Amino acid sequence: MEAKLTFKYDREADILYISKRPPYPEQESEELEDEVIVRLNPNTGEVENLEVLFFSTRLLRSDLFELPVTAEFHLA
Repeated sequence: MEAKLTFKYDREADILYISKRPPYPEQESEELEDEVIVRLNPNTGEVENLEVLFFSTRLLRSDLFELPVTAEFHLA
């Protein structure tokens, strides 16, 4: 069974966390454009977590919320 995505919003820090698994110290971090942090599996390079900084202000800027990441879906 595929991992489910979890969404958590930290109102005080104004960060939206999108996760396939809990973060761990070995993950590699990379800042994408537009203040999005991606956390990668160190062995496969697979995206495991995203942190969207300044989430509430991002929503106020436009009607469309886009992340600079592509997703791959597999049908069973």
